[in-house]
Amino acid sequence: MYQTLLSSLENGLLTVTVNRPDKLNALNKDVISDLDALVNEVQDNTAIKAVIITGAGQKAFVAGADISEFIGLSNEEGKMLAKKGQDIFARIENCSKPIVAAVNGFALGGGCELAMACHFRIASDNAKFGQPEVNLGLIPGYGGTQRLVQLIGKGRALELLMSGNMIDASIALEYGLVNHVVPLDDLLPKAKMIVEQIIAKAPLAVAKCIKAANAVFSEANGYEVELKAFGECFSTKDMKEGTSAFLEKRKPQFTGG
Repeated sequence: MYQTLLSSLENGLLTVTVNRPDKLNALNKDVISDLDALVNEVQDNTAIKAVIITGAGQKAFVAGADISEFIGLSNEEGKMLAKKGQDIFARIENCSKPIVAAVNGFALGGGCELAMACHFRIASDNAKFGQPEVNLGLIPGYGGTQRLVQLIGKGRALELLMSGNMIDASIALEYGLVNHVVPLDDLLPKAKMIVEQIIAKAPLAVAKCIKAANAVFSEANGYEVELKAFGECFSTKDMKEGTSAFLEKRKPQFTGG
């Protein structure tokens, strides 16, 4: 189905691996196209409850964009390239089902931008993050200047953006760029453990958490988004099941209704 992605669905969890290990999983037009198709599949396939994205091998999550595709582009062509990436990464960010990055190794340039578009990030202890585009006379174009500021603050983000320096997993944890750092062998098990906890919750409530949290960084009134979503929960079967289970001291059985 995909040219550059491997995927495996088990108990509602889709594990997706960017599979260009000879290129350190760099983003090229085929990967971008596959990621676009992936979001369609995630939204349309009711068997998929959540997604983990990782990279093939032990060296890299995604070590940047395929720079060879940048050569000779005009101003307008560069903008079109960035717009496509921005649009797809925005679709990941706003997906109603959880998408988590399991960062194994380098997450640089477009790879860091992909990780930041995911709902949260878990890193292996050999992970490194950075936006080194200034070394090429460029800036991030897939939303990196915006999400990095949102996640770690303006001062730290500008230092990384302007210097092109990398940070290791421990600094990424300190900055709040990642939620957890674990040994490489524990990366996918840790990610799966957390995502399986999320899958066990009411799917509509999880989706509304994503929408309301994203409203913090949009032009929408986040409090109004929260208010509307909170009210809508009261008309769901899962809310009735969850509250009944709580009062009856039993485990809820959510159905997504």
